[in-house]
Amino acid sequence: MEMVAKLQNSGQVKYVIIYKNSFSQTFVHQYDSVASMNKSRLEAFSDGLFSVVITIMVLELNPPGDVTWQSLKPLIPIFLSYVLSFVYGAIFWINHHHLLAATRRINSAVLWANLLFLFWLSLIPFFTAWVDENHAAPIPVAAYGLALFMVVASYRILEIVLFRIHDTDALLVRILRPGRREKFSMVAFLLAVPLALVHPFISMGIYIAVAAIWFLPERGLERALMRRDICATQQ
Repeated sequence: MEMVAKLQNSGQVKYVIIYKNSFSQTFVHQYDSVASMNKSRLEAFSDGLFSVVITIMVLELNPPGDVTWQSLKPLIPIFLSYVLSFVYGAIFWINHHHLLAATRRINSAVLWANLLFLFWLSLIPFFTAWVDENHAAPIPVAAYGLALFMVVASYRILEIVLFRIHDTDALLVRILRPGRREKFSMVAFLLAVPLALVHPFISMGIYIAVAAIWFLPERGLERALMRRDICATQQ
């Protein structure tokens, strides 16, 4: 026999399962409705898409038809734009990894927010190829910046959705709630879009500068994860 009871405490829903086995022994199991969702599939799916994005970008690097060093010279701008996009892919994978490492519960809203982030991330190879094929023309460079803006904005949305289902003393809430890097990056990318029409290399310089800011993950978050300091108080 099994009975399920739903408890409401401080706005958090918990379920208690009470059941008896064949020997009439009674067992009680309590679990959090949000924490019951496993994040392992979310991490695996996200890692898989990151790999696909990077693979697609490298497939855009076509080898020259000649066998001389001189034949590589026209490919240098294409290679550099690939490096920039690869760095952005690596940056977001590292930060996404740390974010999920500090995550202790997920729900459907988190899954959709993560998919929104991955959607915009998956468009980076397209805009990278557009910039390459048009030799860093103003419009493709501006569109590239707009795509980066949407990636950061959707990443911030993912963070905010996670904040809402964690306690205020949770590690990711304590350290990531201000979102200074995210806000600065979004402003920088928005400025880079019209500046690309003035000169594309001004915008490319902004993209490189923002990448440098994100190169290392949030140090406070990384240190806390190494100490396993998930919450200021045990939940």
